[in-house]
Amino acid sequence: MERKKSENVVWHEGKVKKEDRERLLGQKGVIIWFTGLSGSGKSTIAHEVEERLYQMGKLGYVLDGDNIRHGLNGDLGFSPEDREENIRRIGEVAKLFSQLGIITMTAFISPYRKDRKRVRNLVKEGEFIEVYVKCPLDELKQRDPKGMYEKALKGEIKEFTGISAPYEEPQNPEIILETEKETIEESSKKVINYLKSKKII
Repeated sequence: MERKKSENVVWHEGKVKKEDRERLLGQKGVIIWFTGLSGSGKSTIAHEVEERLYQMGKLGYVLDGDNIRHGLNGDLGFSPEDREENIRRIGEVAKLFSQLGIITMTAFISPYRKDRKRVRNLVKEGEFIEVYVKCPLDELKQRDPKGMYEKALKGEIKEFTGISAPYEEPQNPEIILETEKETIEESSKKVINYLKSKKII
């Protein structure tokens, strides 16, 4: 997507560094990027992880796909170009949150590998954790909590990921959650255990 570049802007470095904020909070600032088809459980699991972190005295925050489209990205549709811009913007916001030392979780379909890779490249190695929330399409069609698949199959929703628009599965995600087989508790525990193993919490 072609965008006008900002001119005559200079990056201002503050006195308080990311490492200082991490010491204050007793955790590492990272981006946990939940990706998967609509209805796979991204938001539900992300919010469960957020609550578990809170109970442990750790600070996490969920940037949810639907919520972001109510405000920051309310001007974007679902064309490939708008999807790319949606993820570009939220990637930049997630980076800012992680620089605060917050365990930042995003719950977006984010169907294209190149867009997820772009966000990964915004932060240092180990600070981007891709979580593939995997669920078979047949199961998702049965669940269909928002009635979206039914509408997409009828042609009432255009460019619906998994039906009339592509989804590129992660090739080497840090974590895979199989929500057809796992409970919310089991999936969220996997994420917490990963964070502990990497000394993020």
